[in-house]
Amino acid sequence: MIYTSLENEKIKDIKKLNIKKYRDQSNLFIIEGEHLVIEAFKKGILKTLIIEENVDFVLDIDTMKVTREIIKYITELETPQNIMGICKKQEENNDLGNKIILLDDIQDPGNLGTIIRSAVAFNIDTIVLSNLSVDLYNPKVVRSTQGMMFNINIVKRDIIETIEYIKEKNIKILGTKVTDGKSLKRLDKLDNFAIIMGNEGNGVKKEILDLCDEYLYIDMNSKCESLNVAVATSIILYELDK
Repeated sequence: MIYTSLENEKIKDIKKLNIKKYRDQSNLFIIEGEHLVIEAFKKGILKTLIIEENVDFVLDIDTMKVTREIIKYITELETPQNIMGICKKQEENNDLGNKIILLDDIQDPGNLGTIIRSAVAFNIDTIVLSNLSVDLYNPKVVRSTQGMMFNINIVKRDIIETIEYIKEKNIKILGTKVTDGKSLKRLDKLDNFAIIMGNEGNGVKKEILDLCDEYLYIDMNSKCESLNVAVATSIILYELDK
């Protein structure tokens, strides 16, 4: 069977997954492109494969063949992929581990995607997203992670409550602060830590920053006042992983 009608209810329901409300209701999200589909399949979260009618691509899973018109209808990309998938959201692991990133209201999908990739690269156990951070399953976030989001525990939590939980495990809470901070170059090797990174425009909220055990700053040329949050996070994680 090949799906050809844009009025088909199943096709309309898939299209709705571009909207957070429907992703939350269904616990499903869309992925696009062969690489992401294969990564999701390996992790066991791929529910349905969607392929353009003449594409030769097979996985042992429920498959929908659709016209190019339907692919264009579902996607938000200017240049649509001919392979897509519907995935189940990943289960959250309540054991946060010993190396944690806390993200206080990160808003840019690209920034979150970059942070996720760096977190995987530098051996972070868990990323904690605040309740007001960008949706993990936003299509732009999903694409920018290049499948790395399937390789790390990511949870959504109240940041202050999570800090209290982490402190009970005797894990050091690190914040970033230009004044009264320690140069990243002078930081001792840590086996357990939680690093807090803040919103693109406002940084970390004061009430959260006040809960930190230690503050860090990145040494850089005085001509540059600040770094993009994803770049700063990547630098810090690299140093912490040495």
